[in-house]
Amino acid sequence: MDVADFDYPLPPEAIAQRPAERRDASRLLVLDRARRAWADRRFADLPDLLRPGDCLVVNDSRVLPARVIARDEASGGEVELLFATPLTPTRWEALARPARRARPGARLSVADGACVFRVVGLGGDGARVMEPERGEILPLLERHGVPPLPPYIEHYAKPEAADRERYQTVYADPAGSVAAPTAGLHFTRALLGDIRGRGVEIHAITLHIGPATFRPIRAARIEDHRLPPEQARIPPAVADAVNRARGERRRVIAVGTTATRTLESAAGPDGRVRAWDGPVGLYITPGYRFAVIDALLTNFHVPRSSLLVLVSAFAGRELVLGAYRHALAAGYRFYSYGDAMLIE
Repeated sequence: MDVADFDYPLPPEAIAQRPAERRDASRLLVLDRARRAWADRRFADLPDLLRPGDCLVVNDSRVLPARVIARDEASGGEVELLFATPLTPTRWEALARPARRARPGARLSVADGACVFRVVGLGGDGARVMEPERGEILPLLERHGVPPLPPYIEHYAKPEAADRERYQTVYADPAGSVAAPTAGLHFTRALLGDIRGRGVEIHAITLHIGPATFRPIRAARIEDHRLPPEQARIPPAVADAVNRARGERRRVIAVGTTATRTLESAAGPDGRVRAWDGPVGLYITPGYRFAVIDALLTNFHVPRSSLLVLVSAFAGRELVLGAYRHALAAGYRFYSYGDAMLIE
């Protein structure tokens, strides 16, 4: 399929620059695949839209403070680093901008020399292999890094104090992502408690999101696009819970495209989900037969992205783009800090 089939016009003012005042105050567009219709709701209405016995699966990956501003000691020029992939505790792959200031051998100084990274090699997709002169990288990111907001958020280069909390789900646990699993940003602890109180199961799996997940597709045909593998984990108890729900014909609802790809990757030929601890590189396009999920909670996605392609595979391209046109006309807010969709 032509990537242009997954394009749509998006005025800049529709891109949310900051989250709603309260997480669950976001709007929620409920898309009914069977009826080919949608309805406008609020995210706080979600407990009323779920059914007792539903199995809600979230991605609990914590976003790293992965963006670091450094200076090339040779030229004095600024270098923006996005630490993306751990190789060892003291070696990570990082994206550098501008890349010319991060050639192998360069020394990049952070916080007036409080930390110095050396470029010790080249990684995949133009990444640099970074090594600090002292210490392990993860504690250095906690000390010197900032939340890696996407560049369509105007203050991404200088995140605000609130971003450290709001660009993170309330249930985030193992650190490893360089972008938030944004569908989960709308949940509050109180809302989760309300959902559990109505007989809905909530289970956590982990997929550490890399920088490629949210990139637009550059190939002319979507089939020619590839997603680099990302590390994921499904605990045995969660795999068992999902399989029980499916066996009892209860709905499995994925919170986000990352949870969707993880669950679907772990499904065997019989549709049963296996415990998983390893890479996930599944790229879902129209024609894919979903083996696990029955419903999907997700945000509004970038044109020509693998995320929009996945949502279209689940609900149908024309229906999804029609819902997007309605959302734009109705004033929904798009992307990471924007509103959500429940696709049933």
